[in-house]
Amino acid sequence: MKRAFHTLIIFITLITFGSIDATAQVRLDTETVNDLKNTKQFAIGVSDERHFKGALNMYDFLVESGVEINDYEVVVKGKVVAELVKGSELETFFQKYKLKVRVSICSVAMEKLNVSADQLIDGLVPVPTWSVRILQLQAKRYNTLTY
Repeated sequence: MKRAFHTLIIFITLITFGSIDATAQVRLDTETVNDLKNTKQFAIGVSDERHFKGALNMYDFLVESGVEINDYEVVVKGKVVAELVKGSELETFFQKYKLKVRVSICSVAMEKLNVSADQLIDGLVPVPTWSVRILQLQAKRYNTLTY
């Protein structure tokens, strides 16, 4: 039940404060921060550019609100995988998070979109499948949210 509550809080926060401007101005209340301190591992599964950027911005939002994060992972599937290549606009966006956030890329999506591991932005990690990686993170007690 607590896991569901935490996931709901993160979901509401992403929807409510998804823009960069909003996250810079608002912080989580003390009760929410205290609730989120029970889990220091977070993972968000995404399938488009907007949610990818939102998941990375969520990292900043949580940290700025005082939430302690040991591990934060974004798991990516879908057409956005083709945009996560060297020289892309998303490569520039990701640089700020490179040493803070793990980004896992679904190998099935890579294959369908003809994206090889050496084309991916440095620091992105291919995983066998998006769904299995999400299940693995849940098994490791990550607080997970998927889009």
